[in-house]
Amino acid sequence: MPIPQLQHSPAAERNQPAILAQLLALLAPAGAALEVASGTGQHAAHFAAALPGWSWQPTDQQATHFGSISGWAAQAGARNVRPPLRLDVLQSPWPSEPPAFGATFDLIYCANMLHIAPWACCTGLMQGAARHLAPGGYLVTYGPYLEDGVPTAPGNLSFDASLRAQDASWGIRRIEDVAAVAAEAGLQLAARHALPANNLLLVWTHASRNA
Repeated sequence: MPIPQLQHSPAAERNQPAILAQLLALLAPAGAALEVASGTGQHAAHFAAALPGWSWQPTDQQATHFGSISGWAAQAGARNVRPPLRLDVLQSPWPSEPPAFGATFDLIYCANMLHIAPWACCTGLMQGAARHLAPGGYLVTYGPYLEDGVPTAPGNLSFDASLRAQDASWGIRRIEDVAAVAAEAGLQLAARHALPANNLLLVWTHASRNA
């Protein structure tokens, strides 16, 4: 029986198989993951259920999502999803209490946040990830991006215009701009994967890893 408080994102339901395929190819059999901006919680439940050796810590800035995050995990039988915590990426440093934020993570995952948040959130994400990412760990970001020298799909151009009409601080970000902010935090782009619906999955690592 569906849990009444579940929130549903059709986009999250569509994109999770393609994202999961990349995570399965990238990740070790076991580890600790921190998800930033978990939203409805569909990704946390789906990925954690498919990665039983992983501990998955969902977070969101809005506590109104917490019931849905826990509900999806319960419905999926994903007992490796921890209770959601509040995280504002603009808080610097990220809180060390509860202890979850005092630890390092083998994966920090963030989907569809950068284009519906002020640009400062990109800096907050990269700086926080650099502090909390374990040696050899990955920051994975997913969503639409603009790229120099790569034609932008008409759908993404329309989407970008609609975002900026809603909030002037929103908009699809240029990979080159994101990479510059990442570099300032000590992270570098390690892999770029084109996924359906003109979205990209980007893998970031500590710059010193490949030095």
